[in-house]
Amino acid sequence: MIILGSASDFNVAEKSINILEILGISYDVRVASAHRTHEKVKKIVEESTANGVEVFIGIAGLSAHLPGIIAANTYKPVVGVPVSVKLGGLDALFATVQMPVGAPVATVGIDRGENGAILAAQMVGIHDVHVRTKLSKMRREFFFKIKKDEEKLAEKLTGKYYSRHSFEIDELEESNEHNLEDYDDPKYPDVAVIAGSYSDIKVAKKTTMFLDKMRIIYDSTVISPIRHPKKFESYMEETKAVKLYIAISGLSAHVTGAVVAFTEKPVIGVPCAKRLDGIDALLSMVNMPPGVPVATLGIDSGGNAALLAAEMLGLGDLSVKQELLQFKGNMNCQ
Repeated sequence: MIILGSASDFNVAEKSINILEILGISYDVRVASAHRTHEKVKKIVEESTANGVEVFIGIAGLSAHLPGIIAANTYKPVVGVPVSVKLGGLDALFATVQMPVGAPVATVGIDRGENGAILAAQMVGIHDVHVRTKLSKMRREFFFKIKKDEEKLAEKLTGKYYSRHSFEIDELEESNEHNLEDYDDPKYPDVAVIAGSYSDIKVAKKTTMFLDKMRIIYDSTVISPIRHPKKFESYMEETKAVKLYIAISGLSAHVTGAVVAFTEKPVIGVPCAKRLDGIDALLSMVNMPPGVPVATLGIDSGGNAALLAAEMLGLGDLSVKQELLQFKGNMNCQ
């Protein structure tokens, strides 16, 4: 279900629609304002949840409270797409991503409607092999497009000292494909939690504590793709059959970017406040290029990362859904 805060946001929603059409995922589109038609939003969300809608995409600009209001009225995952109207869209980004514990919104970059739809499809793909297969094909098409762009660029490079080298990189065409039979291998945990530094442990512990309470099986590690790239690559290979990743990192937040480079699974990102109150990590994490979204949450929002993971897993696992609902019902903030 795609909900727009205003009909003027349709140009961003159209990016989402185009992706869903390519992937063959059914959708509906509604216009409802969190502030001007609050009851309409609530009715759409509650009835859609009851009727089997799996993921909501909320698209809004300015004081973009729409995705948050959607999250307040459903236990299904909510993807937020902030729209650039004023302030370069930063007002909408902060309003969308900085949600309180209990109501996570998986936020993508400003105006990134295509990434919002890809992220929603990744969530559905956790329990739908056909969607996963189509997503994998789309990922390869992105690779081929970049390859063609490079070839076109090479034709324009005519400098006297330009010397083109050949590299054996054909294997990249297949590097992101996964053995679909391994996806549900019971020997793997459901979630891999990756902290980029030991200074991120406090936020990671909040995440794992929530996962423990909801009885979700996970693996947890501390590893930097910058300081230990080979070790990081080995870990990604070892955990290739988990259902999703949670990456926790501060500063330039390379961890999330490195994870999405190695997997087609959903990646939840939690920026940590080390410098600049975490704004550097947040902006680095959320503003991903087309095709590789990160479900970015608020700064230091480790608890919401676990809740979002449960919402994703709960789409195809009744026991996780029940644990999620019970946990949310018992939260002090509810």
